[in-house]
Amino acid sequence: MASTIPDPRPGAEGAHTAPPDTERAGRVEVHGIDHIPDAERHGRPRELFSVWAAANVNYLSLVIGGALVLMGLSLWQALGVIVVGNLFWLLTGVLAISGPAAGAPSEVITRAMYGVRGNRVNNAVTGWTISVCYFALNLAAAASAAFALVAKTGLPTNTVVKTAVVLLIAAVTLTISVYGHALIVKLYLPITLALTAAFGVVAYVVLLHADFGYAPPQGRLSGADLWATLLAGVTLIAAGPLSYTTSADFSRYLPRTASSRAVMGWTALGGFLPSVAVCSLGALAATTVDMSDPQTALEALLPGWFTPVFLLALVLGTIAINALTAYSAGLALQAVGIRIRRSLSVVVDGVVASSLTLYALLVSNFLDTVSNVLQLTVVLLGPATALYATDIALRRNRYDGQALMDESRTSPFWYSAGFGVPGALALGAGVTAAALCVNTLYTGPIAAALGGIDLSLPVGIAVTAACYALLRPRV
Repeated sequence: MASTIPDPRPGAEGAHTAPPDTERAGRVEVHGIDHIPDAERHGRPRELFSVWAAANVNYLSLVIGGALVLMGLSLWQALGVIVVGNLFWLLTGVLAISGPAAGAPSEVITRAMYGVRGNRVNNAVTGWTISVCYFALNLAAAASAAFALVAKTGLPTNTVVKTAVVLLIAAVTLTISVYGHALIVKLYLPITLALTAAFGVVAYVVLLHADFGYAPPQGRLSGADLWATLLAGVTLIAAGPLSYTTSADFSRYLPRTASSRAVMGWTALGGFLPSVAVCSLGALAATTVDMSDPQTALEALLPGWFTPVFLLALVLGTIAINALTAYSAGLALQAVGIRIRRSLSVVVDGVVASSLTLYALLVSNFLDTVSNVLQLTVVLLGPATALYATDIALRRNRYDGQALMDESRTSPFWYSAGFGVPGALALGAGVTAAALCVNTLYTGPIAAALGGIDLSLPVGIAVTAACYALLRPRV
């Protein structure tokens, strides 16, 4: 599905050179949602592996893995759900191939689906609002670990200290996001190696204590209850990869000649492997300790000297995932139509997310919040991802990056008064179908008729893809 647009630059095939001065790790990234010129394209697809791997060795994955066992699944059922749910990283990889083809971020490429004006609405909801919510959830996870680390120093963990910790973690995260793409690519390989070493120790300890024959003490689920729990678990896991409808943001600096298979493969593998490993650790730990409070439970298993290292690893992993989230949220804010520098838009995202985090930590139940938000967002994220992937397939990944920059009424993506009607109708149909099938904060009529089985994920994806394939004009 590689782009067939020829590269006009001499020697383009040997494009794996050092990045130009405008794309250095020590400089604030100058590009926002504008098109990346061919002369500034560089790197290899394999660099994407560490970008996605560092972002997926994190506390939230431990929480979700443990939650599967708390939901009543046996160990082997939970591990099966983890593998199946993480296969959705393949879709994240598919979306990433549009970056090198267009030389633009996902927030701009989706103009091809929704139209210039319709895409502003898409970015306001799918791009910005959901990204900020994920930023807040991950920041809350990092802060919880940091609070425990602070407590070990003897300092009081009162509201003032907690607020300071949240703001400090947010500041570090936003600094990475503000400096942008080059710093992310440079930092994330050593971060991946450090996190792998730390979680390797955790894995060793957990495997020593895990009960591989574990079955729920209340008895094994069966029939409709089992299927309802299995599908809810897959939805919970799949929410992670499906939240990255912005994966082209991190591949758009690659040369247009980059292999689509390599871009897709390294992106998907970078998300899949660490997500499966860390979620599985959470599930394995839940066979021997109470993972309703994962951090405290795991500290009880780990040697005392390693506990501070473990807590630091949790914070570092969450900073890594949130730097990507904040980066994309900043681009989404620009794509909404707000005339603001990318660096400043990232700061705005951080302020909003930090406020939400303080609420989540000081007011609400964190584990319940995570579960409800992740399951409910799939009602929108599943159809949105399906529509994007279907458009890539129908266009054979041929995107004109320069034309996508045109927001005027003469733009080829102005469509009907600025709206892509086929895209809007297909997304609306998919979201409606998913909402009828959901069973999380509320129970849709179809889920109720099926005894609580939540089919929102497969139904939303299938309906959206089918409707868009039927409605979109052939070009």
